[in-house]
Amino acid sequence: MTTTGFDLRKYQGFFAVTCLCLFILYAPLIIVMIYSFNDNASITRWSGVSLRWYFDVFSGPESEKFKKAAFNSLTIAVMAASVATVIATSAAIGMVRGGNFRGKAVSFGLLSLPIMVPEIVTAVATLIFFSTIGFKLGTLSILVAHIVFCIPFAYLPISARLQGIEASFEEAAQDLYANRWQTFRHVLMPIMGPGIVSGFLLAFIISLDDFIITNFIKGAGVETLPTAIFGSVKQGIKPNIMALSTLMLLFSISLVTLSYFVGMRGENRNSTQKT
Repeated sequence: MTTTGFDLRKYQGFFAVTCLCLFILYAPLIIVMIYSFNDNASITRWSGVSLRWYFDVFSGPESEKFKKAAFNSLTIAVMAASVATVIATSAAIGMVRGGNFRGKAVSFGLLSLPIMVPEIVTAVATLIFFSTIGFKLGTLSILVAHIVFCIPFAYLPISARLQGIEASFEEAAQDLYANRWQTFRHVLMPIMGPGIVSGFLLAFIISLDDFIITNFIKGAGVETLPTAIFGSVKQGIKPNIMALSTLMLLFSISLVTLSYFVGMRGENRNSTQKT
């Protein structure tokens, strides 16, 4: 008995709907990137190609504000991604290598909950929680919140990588009198490396780009790059904001691409080991 593959491209209108969705998603980004090179201060009139607004980001009147906000964003993102990756790695080992235990399905649901809950709900709930316990809003509150919602994003690639590793590697190490820590450090950790790096990069970019949660719990006087951009936009959209947005977009795309290739490299290495 032969089976035929399910090809969506054969359905009438599929290609048109796909093109429409891609246009809606990416046309605004392309327009922002194009007008970031506009020599005119007006965002509606084109006067030629220029890099003046990119120089303005680093040396213009608002450059100090953007530099400070960028430093805050990078610092928080690195720390949040690092802690979230450690927690996600521990959770992945427990979930994948821990066998069946009571509450496993509930634990997985709790790990995935921050992805499924609308971000505005998470932001309001976090703000109420911090206010209830008297936690001072500021850089630390942003860091704590980012760690929490970055955990599932780091967990997914790490868990997927761990599921592709045969348990025989660990069994062989234990047969050679390696304890659990030695087995993890010398056998499991190197093989999980691509998944861990991929999870860290994904958590990093999620933290770096977050606006809604950060805007609710940042407190007075603390700005990250997304909130600084939002503050400038409220005073009017200027070409330097488009240039800064383009730089953030390219940086995010670079990290996501790097995360993808690191994950693919790990999968290819795992396939080679199995064969």
